[in-house]
Amino acid sequence: MSCGKSTKTSNLFRYIRHDFQIFLPLFKTQIMGMISIEGMEFFSYHGHFREEQVIGTRFIVDLFIQTDTRLAEKSDKLSDTVNYLAVYETVKAEMAQKSHLLEHVANRILLAIHEQYPEVTDAEVKISKLNPPLGGKIERVCITLSSEDIYE
Repeated sequence: MSCGKSTKTSNLFRYIRHDFQIFLPLFKTQIMGMISIEGMEFFSYHGHFREEQVIGTRFIVDLFIQTDTRLAEKSDKLSDTVNYLAVYETVKAEMAQKSHLLEHVANRILLAIHEQYPEVTDAEVKISKLNPPLGGKIERVCITLSSEDIYE
């Protein structure tokens, strides 16, 4: 017995691949790109405890936004895509506003992204609070929300 595929198996895979390529355009109604802005670090005053709102701590924010990038891919112009600097400034402004809960901050970030950048079709944000005061050695606590989780 050989370790290679049989002729029947090879033919079957060829037909499956052919059929898949025929039907693929039916599933790809919009081509999207995923833009990631990761490791944004902020010193902010979010937390349930009074001390957290006075002393503050470090936070890391990772943001993933989905948008149609086809025009920018061809034109090589910043005006044809989402401006990363502008998005960073949006996140920075939301992180500067005190909140008791990371869930609230994450929701505000997503709302601001969708409001200011209508070309963003979907977004996900992860906020990590470094060294949270939970009575032990803990590296971080995190919340991750996506566009479908936001509430106005």
